[in-house]
Amino acid sequence: MIFNSLAFLIFAAVFFSVYFFLKGRWRLVWILVASYVFYGWWDIRFLGLIAFSTAMDYLFGLYLADTHEPGRKKRVIIASVVMNLGFLSVFKYFNFFAASFAALLHGFGLEASWTTMNIILPVGISFYTFQSMSYTIEIYRGEMKAERDLLKYATFVGFWPQLMAGPIVRAKELLPQFHVERPFEWTRFYSGLGRVLWGFFKKCVVADSLAPFADQCFQAPGSFGSLHLLIGVVFYSFQIYCDFSGYSDIAIGMARIMGYTFPENFRTPYFSRSFSEFWTRWHISLSSWLRDYLYIPLGGNRHGKLGTYKNNMLTMLLGGLWHGANWAFVFWGFLHGLYLIVQRFTTPPWRRLVQWTRMPAWLDDGMAMAAVYVLTLLAWVYFRAGSMGGKSFEVANTVLAGIFSGEGFSWEAVINKFQVMKGFLLIAMLLSIEISNIRYHWNQLQLISPAWRMAAFAGLLWLIAFLGTFGANAFIYFQF
Repeated sequence: MIFNSLAFLIFAAVFFSVYFFLKGRWRLVWILVASYVFYGWWDIRFLGLIAFSTAMDYLFGLYLADTHEPGRKKRVIIASVVMNLGFLSVFKYFNFFAASFAALLHGFGLEASWTTMNIILPVGISFYTFQSMSYTIEIYRGEMKAERDLLKYATFVGFWPQLMAGPIVRAKELLPQFHVERPFEWTRFYSGLGRVLWGFFKKCVVADSLAPFADQCFQAPGSFGSLHLLIGVVFYSFQIYCDFSGYSDIAIGMARIMGYTFPENFRTPYFSRSFSEFWTRWHISLSSWLRDYLYIPLGGNRHGKLGTYKNNMLTMLLGGLWHGANWAFVFWGFLHGLYLIVQRFTTPPWRRLVQWTRMPAWLDDGMAMAAVYVLTLLAWVYFRAGSMGGKSFEVANTVLAGIFSGEGFSWEAVINKFQVMKGFLLIAMLLSIEISNIRYHWNQLQLISPAWRMAAFAGLLWLIAFLGTFGANAFIYFQF
């Protein structure tokens, strides 16, 4: 079930009409039942997978808590990680690695004789797998106690607001919240509803309006001129931002209405002045997960410059692979790993240049933001092409070759000019609201002033109704 669908609006109406009349364990039962309906709406067959994964990690957690012998604890955590990554590998990467191995054999003049299975990817498996892994790893590290109530743990894993596409809420952040009664609060309701409406604006108005133009550029890149392709890539950068951050906003808002607090997942990432800052603003729950459970265990920056570069690159490569079973996603991760490494070389001389020229802070920040955005844009080309199957690199290279060729770099060569002007108007509207919110904190003002709250809600509803696209387009990150 996706948020921008009639089925979800009916689901939400039924869920909340019952939720606040329940208390204690009955409320948790209702959340769990609703979560399984929400997940099973897409494909009921995969309810068994999430239920089995939940039961096994619950038992692993209990065993880790009750075992004091280090060797046994280590074997248990290895078994938990292997099980979770095993499920993820089979459902998400089997076809990818089988096809890659067959291509490798073909390169040596050999032919693979097996038939690759067409394994369906369960929606959201990457998100709830990482969430479950964080639970057992944190128990193993002694950072939290095992949850002995199966109902609470199952509700944590299947909690429907963030089940499909995050944010990846860790056990120590969410599980304790299920131990406290959550009464209805008007403040949380208003704040959560405002966040939900803002998320729908980002998804239905901005992302889905930009999507058709961006899609046509990647579907037939050889048919368009340089400026047309560049606009398509820019549109995609805002499409994926509004699509994914819009989902996070809706999830955070829905949880807030229910009385639960989720961590922020995006903080205006395109205003970043470095790539290390970018990854503290983009998909924060994933980047912090990779930092704490991969980068730091690998050694982080504790083993000299070469060790730091290696760990940066390996973390970003695996982060790219997490996003999808395609070498284009891996290359996207490679580019970001390269950016992080090169940044370490270029930052000191740039700081000296800024001091020597007495460059104004606004110019320094503006040039840094522009450089980060342009290089991020380059990487997005490969990320978007990753969904094109076996022609990913061909498509990405054609798009980039078309942009850098300069052929057709004129307004006259741009097709669908009205769509382009509408797209840039929506991007300007989005950035204006986000920039002004940094200074004036509209989300807090709407809680203080009822008049502002009604105006903001009415304005967002009007924009969604008149400018939104309602084709129930799936969120991009559902495929991950």
